[in-house]
Amino acid sequence: MTDVWTARGPIDTSALGRVLMHEHVFVLTPDVEQNDDQWDEEARIADAVAKLTALKAAGIDTIVDPTVIGLGRYVPRIVSVANQVDINVVVATGVYTYDTVPFYFLYRGPIPGIVDLPEPMIDMFVRDITEGIPGTGGVKAAFLKCAIDHYGMTRDVERILRAVAKAHRRTGAPITVHTHPESRSGLEVHRVFADEGVDPTRVVLGHSGDSTDAEHLSELAGHGYLLGMDRFGIDTGGSFDERVAIVAEMVARGFTDQMVLAHDAACYIDWIDPNLLGLNPNWHYLHITNDVLPALRERGVTDKQIDTMLVANPRRYFENVAAY
Repeated sequence: MTDVWTARGPIDTSALGRVLMHEHVFVLTPDVEQNDDQWDEEARIADAVAKLTALKAAGIDTIVDPTVIGLGRYVPRIVSVANQVDINVVVATGVYTYDTVPFYFLYRGPIPGIVDLPEPMIDMFVRDITEGIPGTGGVKAAFLKCAIDHYGMTRDVERILRAVAKAHRRTGAPITVHTHPESRSGLEVHRVFADEGVDPTRVVLGHSGDSTDAEHLSELAGHGYLLGMDRFGIDTGGSFDERVAIVAEMVARGFTDQMVLAHDAACYIDWIDPNLLGLNPNWHYLHITNDVLPALRERGVTDKQIDTMLVANPRRYFENVAAY
């Protein structure tokens, strides 16, 4: 029996059911939204409730939302949505950036060559996991999130990864990393996490499904990492057939136990012009259920293997949480 925190409180991991392991509710730029007339809080929450209700009706029981600092994280709003739907929303703590830390942290903590102060991100992450997220009535983060992209392992990206690793070891909370497979950034993550003593089996390398390089993904899986095949519907970044084929190939190679599925979709994202969203008409919560699973079955992936990716692997991720 292991509890995992959701936006409505803790549940046993057996109640997670079918899980989409990388979905956002809102991705926002708060200081723009707060000074614009486009944001309608009531309407956006109602829209999110409708979309999550439809997702539950389609057979998905849980979404894992890796929205952290840098993505417009405001967990009290997520709690408000979660309290109106019959679907679990698991929330995160961490920092998302491709290059530099947010200005808040720029002159807090260690400044190389100037001062060696304690890293404030570690205590912030640990607080969210062990005490609760401020403004939520005690809702706790269940996992950690960080990122590396095409800029590579910049000094600040490494600083965040190491803070996440230290908070992970203190709390046992698992980790999800936004990666950039084209630049093989997962190997850079492995270098830093290995140095910090992080167990790869507790880490999802997000967006691994952006790659069709089965050899590279097999190398990462060989280290023990979970592969996030989690951008179904973003057809401009990898075609539907390519995304389905690489999952089927990794299943054939024996890595079913090391893949999780999702879309990286959102009820609302203000980063993208609405006219551009039309280029990816399948980028929504229902695409996997409606289109991807049938396509995987056509390629020989069994229902048992699908359940492993949607049920067993997420459950194991949230059960392997002993501090070390």
